[in-house]
Amino acid sequence: MIDYTILRADEAQPQLGELTAVLQACVADGASVGFIDAEDEEVMTRFWQQRIAGLADGDSELFVARQHGRIVGTVILNGSAMPNGRHRAEISKLLVHPQARRQGIARELMQRAEQQARAQGKTLLVLDTRSGDVASDLYRSLGWQVAGSIPFYAESTAGVLDATTYMYKVLA
Repeated sequence: MIDYTILRADEAQPQLGELTAVLQACVADGASVGFIDAEDEEVMTRFWQQRIAGLADGDSELFVARQHGRIVGTVILNGSAMPNGRHRAEISKLLVHPQARRQGIARELMQRAEQQARAQGKTLLVLDTRSGDVASDLYRSLGWQVAGSIPFYAESTAGVLDATTYMYKVLA
């Protein structure tokens, strides 16, 4: 059984180790999520500490999936800080631990983030993903559209400069 929740900052802080472990496992598996060295736990922990501060500020919401009581998946819904962007939000850090994949966790996390965005009155969601990644197929199946791509955008865990694809979804 998989449980899904939104973590507040005070709930996320004690889960820092689990959040970092999921990120490390995904990077070790080759995920393009901003990090290139899965062994750099300090940098990944600092990343999560900054995201938790954003939760406390109300800028973001962290959705997690738990299996057997452990966090196995995450996605972050980030609101726009600019007044002209109050209608939109960005999806980031859709992560599913490699040992927990192929169970619909990523799809469910995305659907829950979208549902929350709608509840907040958001009308546009955006994200970026490594061009050609399997995640692109998931996003397309959920109704996301490609806005464009940028070549040589991010260094991969293999040291190659990969393109990124920007996607959007209009929420009716």
